[in-house]
Order: sequence, then C-alpha cells, then structure tokens
Amino acid sequence: MKPAIGIVLLLLVLACSTGCTGAENASPAMAPTIEVTSPAFPPEGSIPPLYTCDGDDISPPLTWTGVPPGAASLALVIDDPDAPAGTFTHWLAWNISPDTEGLPEGAPGEEDGIVQGTNDLGTIGYAGPCPPAGVHRYRFRIFALDDVPAITRGAGRGEVDLAMEGHIIAWGELQGTYGQS
Repeated sequence: MKPAIGIVLLLLVLACSTGCTGAENASPAMAPTIEVTSPAFPPEGSIPPLYTCDGDDISPPLTWTGVPPGAASLALVIDDPDAPAGTFTHWLAWNISPDTEGLPEGAPGEEDGIVQGTNDLGTIGYAGPCPPAGVHRYRFRIFALDDVPAITRGAGRGEVDLAMEGHIIAWGELQGTYGQS
C-alpha cells in the first residue's frame, strides 16, 4: 500500500470512530431536539429503587415530545456510561411508532410491533441500574429514525447502532443517577 493511501485510510477510520456510529455517538453529531422526561424522576435526579436491581427491576415510565414529522420509527437505548468495563447497555427497543409519546412503567412487551434487543446482561428487554459501587449516570435516549430498522429481536448494541447509522434525524436524552448503598 502506498503511504498516502495508508494515511487517507487511517484518517477515515479515525473520523468514523468519532462520528460514524449510531446511538453511541449521536450527541456530538447533532443537538437534541426531542424532550425526554419521566414522572418517576427529574432530569439528573436519582432513579427510584423500584426501577433497579434493588427493587422490582421494571422500566420507569417515559414520555417524549418533539419527534419530527419525517420520522419512520423510534428507537430507545438505555445505557450506563460509567460502568467499569465501558458503556453498559441496559435496554434496546426499536420499531416504536413515531406517533408514540411514551412508554408506561414496566413496558414494553412486544405489542404494537416494538422489538427488543439483548442487553449487556445477555437477556432480552430491560435490565435496571445495578452499579457495582458508587453513583452512576443512566442515559435514557430516544432516536427518531428516517427508516424502520430491519433487525430482528435479540440484536445486540453493535447491530442496533449499525442499523441506526445514517438514519438518526433527531434524538433526545433524559439522564438519571443511581448508586447502591
């Protein structure tokens, strides 16, 4: 390989590593325009134990506004960027109707076409906060997509991020915190 081609390829790899993925790097690429809230906890507030491994480990209720008219579907990604081994994915769900304005507590089942993926515990569905020590941040992110991802139930984070790549037209985030005593 000629040195100039190698440098160009290296620059392309570096550029993609900072902005070519789906959910993981959405925030630097565009400002959030979807407002995500929960009646269970305020932005940056403590997530009640009910929604964690110390409680019933059910998903908190979420609401959102500001989905753009061009959205074909929504995707939900919940993760912990403070996990000791790197970002830990707690929930993946996609094919959510763009007309949906939220999800109730303990949802979703896979009604209405919603599809769920495999979290980093290796299970399908929601796995609540359960940090090993200290207080961690949890990002509840909604992505408006111009497409309906053609991925199947049980897909992992990498596959979901790849399916969303280039299709995110808007997004929003609610952050909460949780720490075990």
